[in-house]
Amino acid sequence: MRRSAIRASAWVLMMGAAAAGSAQETAQGLPNIVIVYADDLGYGDLSSYNPNSAYETPHLDRMASEGVRFTDAHSSSTICSPSRYSLYSGQQVCRTGRGSRAFEGPGGPSYLTPDTLTIAQMVQRKGYRTGVFGKWHVGLTWYDEAGERLGGGFENSLLIDYGRSTPLVDGPNARGFDVSFVTPNCPTTDPLYCYIENGMVPVPASERHDPGRLPNADGKWRWDNDKGWMAPGYRFIDADLLFFRRTVAFIEEHRNENPEQPFFAVLSTQISHAPVLPAKEFEGKSGAGARGDFVVELDALMGRLLKKLDELGIDEDTLVLFHSDNGPETLHTIWMREDHGHDAAGGFRGMKRDGWEGGHRVPLIARWPGRIPAGRVTRQLANTTDLVATVASLVGFDLPDEVAVDSFDLLPAMLGTRSDEEPIRPYMLTQSFRGEFQIRVGQWKYLAHMGSGGNGYDKGPLKAFALPETAPEATGQLFDLARDPGETTNLFFENEARRKELQALLEALTAKGGRTAPLGRVPLGMDRILRRK
Repeated sequence: MRRSAIRASAWVLMMGAAAAGSAQETAQGLPNIVIVYADDLGYGDLSSYNPNSAYETPHLDRMASEGVRFTDAHSSSTICSPSRYSLYSGQQVCRTGRGSRAFEGPGGPSYLTPDTLTIAQMVQRKGYRTGVFGKWHVGLTWYDEAGERLGGGFENSLLIDYGRSTPLVDGPNARGFDVSFVTPNCPTTDPLYCYIENGMVPVPASERHDPGRLPNADGKWRWDNDKGWMAPGYRFIDADLLFFRRTVAFIEEHRNENPEQPFFAVLSTQISHAPVLPAKEFEGKSGAGARGDFVVELDALMGRLLKKLDELGIDEDTLVLFHSDNGPETLHTIWMREDHGHDAAGGFRGMKRDGWEGGHRVPLIARWPGRIPAGRVTRQLANTTDLVATVASLVGFDLPDEVAVDSFDLLPAMLGTRSDEEPIRPYMLTQSFRGEFQIRVGQWKYLAHMGSGGNGYDKGPLKAFALPETAPEATGQLFDLARDPGETTNLFFENEARRKELQALLEALTAKGGRTAPLGRVPLGMDRILRRK
């Protein structure tokens, strides 16, 4: 084990031992924190980001008008599992030494190893009670009856020995969450279809799921609902209503039992991942088809969450963060453009899996009444990895240099104490479907690969969106996003000096033991965050 990993592991152990004794002392005066993490929601999927949206998202628009909206925020990866690793760890998936993949079946083990300090463990150390609800999808360890670890694959679900596998050694409760109600993979796409509650599986997956029993609006929106093994009574159509109710129950129960202790909750939604299965009450609500209804459902749940915080009298004591794990799904993007004139990618090139902007530029909104100035819009560069350092800064947690190595503190951008002319991030990494890298430095973006890095644009429905290659002999792509936000003109040869500069920087940042975050990060702390009238 590397020396840095040993130090990080020791820090995690020390943190766990000290948490119980210091909880009440450290938690005093700290805000509640709720992260709502959407799935496959593109930059153009909210009406606050897209004036030409085919539907309205009034609750998320209100959240933006009462807080801060980031216009240059990015997921760390263009697929879900690596982005979720980044949300919890503050690191790019390349730091795991493993490939970039989305888990299915009993796939694992977790990207979050025992020596990874998670955002949940961090806030636990500061006295928070923690909960996570919805999609987990960072890998899990499952065993068969012989005690052998199972690999992915839908059929392997039948080989799980639940007695040997639970409590899960790398589930949410082993990674800093006091309470959890999650699904192992995509809740309605990738079997195994079962619920995991506090590390246990109340009902094993024992029935074969038949996609044909689910609705299929316009004969296509059920796409990507895979056959596989499910638990009896498993719910597909109202998955997010279930996750939302569990989140609210956690908040209400905690407020009733421990009103002086802050809470940290993650609601990881299924919306707007395939298949598109809006709950019954939202059918036809958007005027923009099934996927429009789906996003309107997510917006409504955000409205209900904000209302609940107000009813409980904790609205001004709660930071709410809204973010997405990657850009919009390919066929969803195409069908919404064709059927409803709606561009889920917000005018950017690319979609989910792609290294172009449409694959990873996503919404990021933060709301904290009385602390974050209302109506802020910032151009500061931001990444999913940054939520760890931002929360650490807020709660006064000193991040060791060896953890969250790709995480920058965005609090100054949220609070309006740092101008957009003073970049918080000097550079940013993202990774596409195959794990290939993209790097941003100011207006410049370099992709260390040709093509999308994810989807194929040479045939099928995506061929209509292929752009001519302006530097066919190049081995990578260089774009000036200030002049060319659509990434149409590859400057690989034209600006050789800039390209070599970014190539060298990328090599240094991604080397073994590399990092992008600064050393010696100092938290801001609540005593320096003014309450605004």
